[in-house]
Amino acid sequence: MSIAQIIQDAWNRQAKWLIVLRPLSWLYRFGFVVNRHLYLSGLKERYRAPVPVMIIGNITVGGSGKTPLLIQLVKYLQQHQVRVGVISRGYGGQGPFPAQVTLDSEPEMVGDEPCLIVQSTDVPMVVGPNRKASIELLLKNHQLDLIISDDGLQHWALDRQIEWIVLDYNRGLGNQKILPEGYLREPTSRLAHSTVIEHAHHSQSKLNMHLQVAEPYLLNPSFDQAEVFDAKLDYYAVVGIGFPQRFYKTLESMGVQQFQCHEFPDHYDYQIEDLQFEDANPIITTEKDAVKLLPLLKQHPDFQREIWVVPVEAVLSNSCYDILKQQLNELGIALS
Repeated sequence: MSIAQIIQDAWNRQAKWLIVLRPLSWLYRFGFVVNRHLYLSGLKERYRAPVPVMIIGNITVGGSGKTPLLIQLVKYLQQHQVRVGVISRGYGGQGPFPAQVTLDSEPEMVGDEPCLIVQSTDVPMVVGPNRKASIELLLKNHQLDLIISDDGLQHWALDRQIEWIVLDYNRGLGNQKILPEGYLREPTSRLAHSTVIEHAHHSQSKLNMHLQVAEPYLLNPSFDQAEVFDAKLDYYAVVGIGFPQRFYKTLESMGVQQFQCHEFPDHYDYQIEDLQFEDANPIITTEKDAVKLLPLLKQHPDFQREIWVVPVEAVLSNSCYDILKQQLNELGIALS
């Protein structure tokens, strides 16, 4: 197990030994506060895009449901004739950056989540660590009303008009400590200055979302397979996401009780050996992982094991759409 996985497990368990990392947390917080002050005071220049920017991010490390939320918002805006584009850091991608993401883009070049976003919405999208360069390339090729930044909440060099923070209510804030003692990127006080969307089935806030599971599908179908999902089988749960425990709970909610967990780091670059096991039991995984696995299967057409994919869709409360309309209206963006 890598050091990153050991710390991730300690965060989830709120292990007491994490206190030894507190001096590093103080150092991280000091650097973060100084950097934020330099940008917000004008001592360091912030880039203001020619069109409004909305950031969807979180204050925690690991998955929060941010990507399904973004996909749902993009679909909603497209349905209401808002010309929307998306930028992202492109974690896991090799570049060169900035890079346009298309339906033919490879995850190893632009990242797995951008590929999933474009495959789900066909939205104009550019990725790269330089957000200004990404926005300029996006606007060079598209007339847009709004740009959504996938993450970048702590990227103070980019000015923004709307901030949505996704808070996983089930995971919570852990020990509420800053990295690396805890998994917070910012203090909890940050939540008071943005629109907070609680991710939970039974939320205490009107602004909430949950993930709705759709029927699993085969990533590698063939004519000799029934292609009917059977929850009673034994599965290998192969996941490389920020918070795999959410996926395991999803499997249990679907009636899948027998599965062996095989966890990999977030944005993991899979090899075919990672999918080889002693028996012929099927694999079950997430859509984000499937984006990485599909090119691998094309490279190895003789691979025979079934790989089932569990699709999820973000379901937002009416209040989420109400506040979005209000925020966009204040920016002069009307929904049809």
